[in-house]
Amino acid sequence: MDNAVILAEGVFSTTYGKTANGLIRYSRRYNITSVIDSRFAGKDSGMVLTGKNNGIPIVSTLRDAIKIGADTIVVGAATDGGFLPAEYRPFISEAIRGRMRVVSGLHEFISDDAEFSALARKSGSEIIDVRKMFRDRKDPFTGKISEVKAFKIAVLGTDSAIGKRTTAIILNNQLNSIGRKSVMIGTGQTSWMQGFPYTVVVDSMINDFIPGGLESTTLEAWRNEHPEFMFLEGQGSVLHPAYPGSFEIIGACRPDAIILQHAPARKFFDGFEDFPIPDLSKYIRILELLSNRKVIAISLNRENLTDDQVDLEIKKLQKRFGIPVFDPLRSTDQALSRILAK
Repeated sequence: MDNAVILAEGVFSTTYGKTANGLIRYSRRYNITSVIDSRFAGKDSGMVLTGKNNGIPIVSTLRDAIKIGADTIVVGAATDGGFLPAEYRPFISEAIRGRMRVVSGLHEFISDDAEFSALARKSGSEIIDVRKMFRDRKDPFTGKISEVKAFKIAVLGTDSAIGKRTTAIILNNQLNSIGRKSVMIGTGQTSWMQGFPYTVVVDSMINDFIPGGLESTTLEAWRNEHPEFMFLEGQGSVLHPAYPGSFEIIGACRPDAIILQHAPARKFFDGFEDFPIPDLSKYIRILELLSNRKVIAISLNRENLTDDQVDLEIKKLQKRFGIPVFDPLRSTDQALSRILAK
């Protein structure tokens, strides 16, 4: 694996740093050696993100990252509109001049930038724009999704950047750890960066071909692996004004069950404070009507909550909805029991 530094200046451990946060938690494609965010320079990235040391330091300069051993720089920001922050340009230029590999999942393609492409031609640096890899994919939907016999669980959410991918990864890994074969179906650029082989970056594709891309990726995973379970990574939220998601995954992948990711302390859609997040019951009704399947559990994002507050939310929501409610960062026992019961 390439030794990679994550460029997350100003966004690490925030919702705009979800790519960086995900790579710190899990990566099979890159060996993460450091994170750039001058706000936390000198601290351990795991301690900042989760309260537990992981041995990956946070630095303030690319030079510091190179000293630690980085040969690749990964843009860890996920900005509104997918634009490269202006303050990231000097880091990218320095990396290209130093012949480092540059990886970005943003909508703004680094390889199309006149300055960066000229520098890359001169230095021999490789630029990988993840979304560009999927931009021209045009698989038609065929209906062959019915061939997939795995039990498919879609992890959908009440908002964007709320932890859907993280919950799916945790549950997928735990099922495999107990000998029940499970495969993760990634649907975004971070999943590709994390090294999940069955990934299609849906928001880089022409809308007409998103269902076919989801179907063909899921079919490929089934035909190659024949898992007992599949986890489908959700995107956006079915009621999000800017990032509506969920229906393509429901329509094309035909999940057998849904886990709903929710942040109780989040009152407004991320980045849109004029738009309050609707009540949880509305999401459950909509998703169950769309899929004709049940929401079998609620997974909590614990942002701005203490352990005691999370426990209170779990009790309250379990009493209200009568299904398991869990904190994926602490315990998934109830959710796993419900999944294994099918």
